Amino acid sequence: MTSPGSVEVTAHGDVRVLRIRRDEKLNALSSHIEDELMRALESDDVAGCRCIVLAGGPRAFSAGADLGELRDMSPEQVMAYYRRGGEMYERLAAMPQPTLAAISGWCLGGGLELALACDFRIAATDATFGLPEVEIGIIPSSGGTLRVVRTLGAARAKELILLRTRVNAVDAAELGLITEAVDGDPLERALEHAARLAELPALAVAVAKQAVECAAESSREAALLIERLAYAMLAQTDDARRASDAFNSRG
Repeated sequence: MTSPGSVEVTAHGDVRVLRIRRDEKLNALSSHIEDELMRALESDDVAGCRCIVLAGGPRAFSAGADLGELRDMSPEQVMAYYRRGGEMYERLAAMPQPTLAAISGWCLGGGLELALACDFRIAATDATFGLPEVEIGIIPSSGGTLRVVRTLGAARAKELILLRTRVNAVDAAELGLITEAVDGDPLERALEHAARLAELPALAVAVAKQAVECAAESSREAALLIERLAYAMLAQTDDARRASDAFNSRG
């Protein structure tokens, strides 16, 4: 039995689902929850899987950081808190496997930052997205400003962060904030995508993911060089040779 305020890990073939279980607090991201997520990501079981799905509950993927935990901290303590907690978001973003967020209900503040650290975001049509931090005198602090700008551009980022615009799932999909809005269970849809991703050669997926991330931050010349070097390395692998032989045999 999973206790409240924990992260449940379940296996679906080569896919692992990490579900936040703090329903009574709308899955608010306490330091305990972030530590649990970090432990799960670092576990041999999750590190060795082919694809990772993050999920919350029907009412909330996560309504954001646990502000009650931060209220009485000094600035130095807050900085230490985010150095520790921020490592989890960066670890998630750097995982070699594809990562998906399955989102229902509220996805606000740190919850949206957690979803943005994933490669894909699948949301139920009832999901609501936003970054309300400035209203209470703070800002997104777990990579949110960086990832929203890279995902949507500076103008849209200011709408979310400064105007505190709430976005429904359909509009979020049109903006490119999420991958897909679905009428049914977003976890079911995310697992469909995850199963397809898990069938791909793991090394090619990891290298392609890293090449795309580097391209967003590199010059044209550097991005092309990374792409060509990655191709040259992958072309020599057994996976590539087997796939090539199989393709040629069908011809």
